[in-house]
Amino acid sequence: MDVDHVKEEEYRKGDIVMGLYKGSSCKLCRREGVKLFLKSDKCESPKCPLAKRAYPPGQHGPVFRSKLSEYGIRMREKQKAKRFYYLAEGQFRKYFQKADNAHGNTAEELIMLVERRLDNVVFRAALAYTRMNARQVVKHGHFLVNGKKVDIPSYIVGVNDVISIKESSKESFATIIEKNKNKVGYSWISSDTTANKYTFTRIPTLEEAGVPVNMQLIVEYYSR
Repeated sequence: MDVDHVKEEEYRKGDIVMGLYKGSSCKLCRREGVKLFLKSDKCESPKCPLAKRAYPPGQHGPVFRSKLSEYGIRMREKQKAKRFYYLAEGQFRKYFQKADNAHGNTAEELIMLVERRLDNVVFRAALAYTRMNARQVVKHGHFLVNGKKVDIPSYIVGVNDVISIKESSKESFATIIEKNKNKVGYSWISSDTTANKYTFTRIPTLEEAGVPVNMQLIVEYYSR
């Protein structure tokens, strides 16, 4: 169980499975006060709960809440990033440790690592509705990397690696491919739906990734 979650918020039993939150995704956006795009199209529609109730969830509604401490501010930024990429505390901490041991800027190295996860690349390539969905379809073995089946969501994709949908799974992805055919993609992923090739052409920068958090505060949180 994710001990960090238990310390911070009172979640219902059963909401946390293997360190990942399984409750209402919309509550997470409201808790963090920013859209984390956890519910696909709903996040872009007027039905988004954050647009209607722009305050943290709780039985007492928008009551006065005490100001966060410096520690609390940094912790909330870390939580936002974890939830944005749908990662457990242990996973995210390991990525930070790897980034911190690298030679470059820690914040940029951290983003480079999580952006290269196979589940994230599948999501960025518009082959899954959310990162949670991307993790599921990868684990179910629907994808190939350079022609070889990979069912590990945390698999790190390399530059110029080609992701493709397994032949027997193509029909299952026809709807989402058709739905997203006019969607503006990401410059670091070359998508050829006709040829069933999605190439990870380069590693995105921190700015390109567009993560709605202050990464420097996350570095400060783990470095304390």
